[in-house]
Amino acid sequence: MTGTLSREGDTANQVDQRLGAEAREFLARPHRLFIDGQWVDAADGRTFGTYDPATGAEIAQVAHGGPEDVDRAVAAARRAFDDGAWATMKPNKREQILWRIGDLLDAKAEMLGQIEALDNGKSAAIATAVDVAWAADVFRYYAGWSTKIEGSTVNVSMPFAGDAQFHAYTQRVPVGVCGQIIPWNFPILMASWKLAPALATGNTLVLKPAEQTPLTALLLGEIMAEAGVPDGVVNIITGFGDAGAAISGHDGVDKVAFTGSTEVGKLIVDAAKGNLKKVSLELGGKSANIVFADCDWDAAVAGSVAAWMFNHGQACTAGTRLYVEDSIYEEFTQAVADAAAQATIGHGLDPATTLGPVVDQDQFDKVSYYLRAGIEDGGRALTGGGRHGDTGYFIQPTVFVDVEPDHRVVTEEIFGPVVAALRFSDMDDAVRQANDSMYGLAAGVWTKDISKAHKVASRLQAGSVWVNQYNGFDTAMPFGGFKQSGWGRELGRGPLALSPQPRSVNSQL
Repeated sequence: MTGTLSREGDTANQVDQRLGAEAREFLARPHRLFIDGQWVDAADGRTFGTYDPATGAEIAQVAHGGPEDVDRAVAAARRAFDDGAWATMKPNKREQILWRIGDLLDAKAEMLGQIEALDNGKSAAIATAVDVAWAADVFRYYAGWSTKIEGSTVNVSMPFAGDAQFHAYTQRVPVGVCGQIIPWNFPILMASWKLAPALATGNTLVLKPAEQTPLTALLLGEIMAEAGVPDGVVNIITGFGDAGAAISGHDGVDKVAFTGSTEVGKLIVDAAKGNLKKVSLELGGKSANIVFADCDWDAAVAGSVAAWMFNHGQACTAGTRLYVEDSIYEEFTQAVADAAAQATIGHGLDPATTLGPVVDQDQFDKVSYYLRAGIEDGGRALTGGGRHGDTGYFIQPTVFVDVEPDHRVVTEEIFGPVVAALRFSDMDDAVRQANDSMYGLAAGVWTKDISKAHKVASRLQAGSVWVNQYNGFDTAMPFGGFKQSGWGRELGRGPLALSPQPRSVNSQL
């Protein structure tokens, strides 16, 4: 057994007592679909349960949207786009509404953080201070872009038009109806990454949250309405894979954005080909974290632990391949294991918790499979290696050593608090091993030699490289992957590459 459990056997009553009044009031309400500015039941009346992963207890029943509901939502989004209430709204008015969304997220941060913790399992303190606060920042950042979408004038030659004169220019215009499918690991944050840039540039939307974590998306729908987003501009469908498939293949959707597994991303690409809708994908990862012998020891240990334990390892960027220079391998991996073993494991609503559960039974079973695979393939767990406790979906933080490059814990994305540590001999060996993956999302480099750091960074096949830190995100920095980690970029200017789209206008004078 590793770590300490902050509370044994949380009951539904104990959990409820830790929730604030606003969160309890929200949970007591019906949780319907948000279509055309109205809260409505699913067309067939179905609902499904969403569960607390720390206890297994049902939190609430949520409308079970399906393809018919997607049709309704797409129709509402199309009407809202065609009537121009949002697309042709003065850009500074859109800016003000998006900024107001950020303010409302801040005002409701504690309640949103608690609901996120209850639905996802993560620490409420972290969800409030990181996820919700960053989501507010994202809306404010893209609020500013509303007034900065510009075209250009072009001095055309038109060589076959004789002496005629022309006035030519380009515009950046909304793409139309955007379908957006978000994952369960950072529900409200990933919603902000999708919604804010699309709204800033005049699009209308159909959002589908993950079935495991639908609640903060519904709260975001309430915030959108309160902030003044017109009816039909944002529509929210809670449901399962059939709803996501309906969005991906819908001929009324002009662009689909997805964050999730590489396997599902490929299905979305296939579904999108019917009307050749634009597609952006932020997919899986198996990121390399490279530690040289000349690192700042304390910073590298703490950063290397956080690289794969943050959000319980449920992050596409997680540094789950830990490459350590030969001369410090034994001592460094033991230090990482010792630090990981100090995690306080418990319910996300407990302020003492530093490591919560994985999101559901399926994910628990998947991570448990890899814990067995690590041993079966010849690895050794310096710490962890099994379940924590007998209630909820808690996994011991696990550090595998004595692994080989072809072991499953090295090559496959686990999405849990599990890291595999390997040796390297020099810079070339570190780069070669780090690039030996189908994924290319992120990487970390730890060294006091800044020249070495940037030489390595320039050779890594990864969309984000963090030097002497890990998960060094900023809203202004584009984020996305190489290879099978995705298409396109989020954050910064990244989303603006696909929407708005360019239009050329050329008129003879």
